[in-house]
Order: sequence, then C-alpha cells, then structure tokens
Amino acid sequence: MTDGTLVTLISIGVTILFMLGTPVLLVIFYWSVLCSLVIGLPLDNTGNELLNVFKDGFALLAMPLFILTGDLINKSGIAKRLSDFAYSCLGWLRGGLAMAALGACGLFAAISGSNSATTATIGSMLHPEMTKGGYDERFAAATAAAGGTVGIIIPPSIIFIVYGFLMNLPISDLFIAGIIPGALMVLGMMAMCFVVSLMNKWGILIPLSPFRVLKTAFGAWLGFFAIGLVLWGIYTGKFSPTEAAGVTVGFGIIVGVLSYPLNKMMRVDPDTPVDEKPFYSMLTVEGFRLRDVPEVVSRSAQIAGILTPLIAVSVVMQQVLGDLGADEVIGDLLRSMGGYFPVLLMSMAIVFVSGMILESLPVTIILAPILAPIAASVGIDPIHFSVVFLVGASIGFITPPYGLNLYVASGVTGVPYFRLLRYSTMYLVSLISVWFLVALVPSLSKTLLPGGWLYGLLSGAG
Repeated sequence: MTDGTLVTLISIGVTILFMLGTPVLLVIFYWSVLCSLVIGLPLDNTGNELLNVFKDGFALLAMPLFILTGDLINKSGIAKRLSDFAYSCLGWLRGGLAMAALGACGLFAAISGSNSATTATIGSMLHPEMTKGGYDERFAAATAAAGGTVGIIIPPSIIFIVYGFLMNLPISDLFIAGIIPGALMVLGMMAMCFVVSLMNKWGILIPLSPFRVLKTAFGAWLGFFAIGLVLWGIYTGKFSPTEAAGVTVGFGIIVGVLSYPLNKMMRVDPDTPVDEKPFYSMLTVEGFRLRDVPEVVSRSAQIAGILTPLIAVSVVMQQVLGDLGADEVIGDLLRSMGGYFPVLLMSMAIVFVSGMILESLPVTIILAPILAPIAASVGIDPIHFSVVFLVGASIGFITPPYGLNLYVASGVTGVPYFRLLRYSTMYLVSLISVWFLVALVPSLSKTLLPGGWLYGLLSGAG
C-alpha cells in the first residue's frame, strides 16, 4: 500500500472521529502522529516541535493574559457598564437592544481579544433581556454568536498575536490594521440586525435621552480607559502587545478589588436600573473580592489550556503537511491563477472553506505560512493580507458544521445549535460583504498605519 493511500485512509479515519465528536485537538494530533509514522518522521521530532513552539514565543504570552483580562472585565462589572452605554445610544431604534449587543461585543473585544469570551459574556448578559423584549430567542442567540466574531479582529487580538509570531510581522501594526475592518464588521451586522428587527417588529423602544447616554458613558469610563490604555500604549510604542496584556490584567485586578468595598459602602443594588441609580454610584463598578481572583484565573487558565496545545499540534501538522508537499500543491494552484486578484480571491476561498471545518488557530497556523508568501509575490501587502486572512478566519466562527461561536452561544443561552442557523446565516451575509470590501479596498487596513491618510492627519494634528 502506497504512502499516499495510507495518508488518505488516515485522513478519512480522523474525519470520522471529528464527526463523531472527538475534540479537534486530538484529531489533529492523531493525524500528525500517524502521518509522521507513514512518511518516516521520527516521533521525537513531534515532541521537539511541541516544545519549540513556545521556547522563544514571548509574544504568545499575551494570549493567556488577554483571556484573563476578558474574565476580569466581565467579573468586575465593566462589561455590563459597556453594554448599558451601547443600549442607551441605540435603544430608540427598532432592534436597538440587539444592535447594542453587537456594539457591546465590539467594545468588549477591544479589551479581551477573544471570540469565545466575547460571545459567552455578551450572550449570557443580554440574551435574557432580548427575549424579554420580544426578540426571537434564536435570533438573540445568533446575535451573540455573530457579534463574537469581532473578538479576534478588533485589537487586542489573540489570533493577530499568533499570526504575527508565525509570519514575523509587527504585532502592533497588525493590531492597528484591524481597528477599521473590525468596526466595519460591527456596523455591517448592525445594519442587518436593524433590517431583520424592523421586518419582524422586534424590540421595545426607549426614548433617546442625552442624560441617560451621558450617565451610562460616565458609568463605563473604566472600560473606555482600559480600551484607550491598550491602544495608546501599543500605538505609541510605550509597551509591546505582551506588556499591554500584563498592564490590562493588573488594571482589571486593581479595579475589581478596589471597587468591591467602595460599591458596598454606597449600598447600591447592582440590579437597580441605570435610570434609578444615583449618579455618584457610576463612579465605580460592582467589583469582586480578592479571594475571587484565583477562581477567575483558574477559569482563564482552562481556556488557555485548550488553545495552547492546539497551537502546538497545529504547528506540527503544518510541518507534516510541508513534508507531504501540500504547500507545493496549494502554491502551484495559486500561482497558476496568475495575478493579484485571482490569488487574493482564491486565498479567501481556501480560508473560508477551511474555517467551516477547523478553528481559526489551526487554519492560521497551517495556511498562513503557505498563502502569505504567495500573496506577497503577486504584490499583496503583508499587513493587508493578514487582515483579509483573519477576517475570513473569524467568519468561520458562525459557519457550520464547526462554527465555534454557535456552540458557545448555544451553551450559554440554551438554544439548540441547529436552531441558530436560520438567523446566523443572515449575519453571515453581512460579514462576507464586509470581508470583500476589506479585501478590495486595501486602504481600509492601512489607514491608521504610517503612510495611511488618517495617520497623516492625526500626526499633523499632533
């Protein structure tokens, strides 16, 4: 039996395991080890590669720290204040609460950098409120799932850290390049949300109150400060993305621990509606006790413990694919297309299809080293291509059969996975539209970088 036949049989076997519910981590590991045996790679190579991934990976240290930041921001109550602000701005529109959920996803993503954390946090907070407001529970859950896609695009972003580490690109530049595309993703989903809500007459409208907007904005000042701190530090070069992650973790712990006794002294019930809270209570957030910190760290460590081995085995898989000649096959296919736009569109198609069956981390680790050099060879800017690549990877979070965000939303809302698909498909249309816009207009990802028109404007103003 030839090596090619054995590899095909192994691939079919692990695909069956995946369809039966085997975790993707084990599926990739089984495939990598078995194919290594077939092609004669020693098993100690696998062990060495698993260790070498993080041997010099200082940049990857930001990943668990940003995950922890998201949990601290949620636990402290800052995430709730951000969602209150979004609702006060949009609640007067049809579908305002659902659009506020999407806006809150964007704001939370600007602190956490995680798609699953964004979906779980906003979904658990706002799904009950949306169903009470007359929204279809399937639409409410799908909104949280779709909103979570910006978790890896709006900086800080875990997946941008991995991409920059793999491709030796400045992570700070990648972060800045994701700001406008991430904002466009949120606006595109809001537009779709408004249309669907208007057609179904969903949502309870609240009057637009400038006082309420100002009050909730003041109440969310700690969240805005955290977002500004990260972006300012990275944009000005005051600290690296990894150092920024450490700063935000420290910020989250200090704010959470100090706010708890202050909030108790004010004797304000956290469940009191915003309109009824005294203005002075908006100075601080609910916070948490110092003894709660280990629990939050433990929960974050569980998520990091899932993602970290996935990165390692995906790197091994990428190496095995290289030895099998997969990169040459894909490379020859793309080069045969010829030209800037054919390569760009074919790369997008490959990323989209891969995102339907794999999580964004293995998609990035396996495909980026293959596609990015070919894209660069036809004149596609590496930073622009990274944004196009990762926006496509993020869309995979709501594309079946994998659709990680759909599973997360289903878990936190109780709505069965397959019942989410009807409304997630509508958001999928809006996200793909934005994806093509970002791909065909490179300036959208370069506007804030040196050479971009807005960078020049801001530098001139400074």
